[in-house]
Amino acid sequence: MRIRPILLVEDSPEDTELTLNALSEYNVTNKIHPVGDGEEALDFIYCRGQYASRPSDPPLVILLDIKLPKIDGLEVLRRVRADPATRHIPVVMMTSSREGPDIQRSYELGANAYVVKPLSFGEFSEAVRRIGMFWILTNEPPP
Repeated sequence: MRIRPILLVEDSPEDTELTLNALSEYNVTNKIHPVGDGEEALDFIYCRGQYASRPSDPPLVILLDIKLPKIDGLEVLRRVRADPATRHIPVVMMTSSREGPDIQRSYELGANAYVVKPLSFGEFSEAVRRIGMFWILTNEPPP
């Protein structure tokens, strides 16, 4: 069985680098695919555009920011949940927004979790470690 990829959807290069570093510190063996906007995330998920030739394995988990260029994270989540082929993929909203409407809408659209990114590097790294430990190592995804 192939090790499924992790899709990291984040427009901040700094947060992308911190997330990649934190996951590598904990020996995550899954390939992590960082993308910088919602349109590219959908291309990756649906194997189209520059990702047309990638193996069609669905991501093990999608780490999804809300405020993204082109297509925002809530719209990406809505499209993923609306499609029977992708609705089972775990989606963790990983964002700096503590706004009630963002949290409410994320869960209404079917987010599996909502994590507010901590401001300090140590806390950020620990939050990513916890996400990785649960969604990558502990959770049993659908086949």
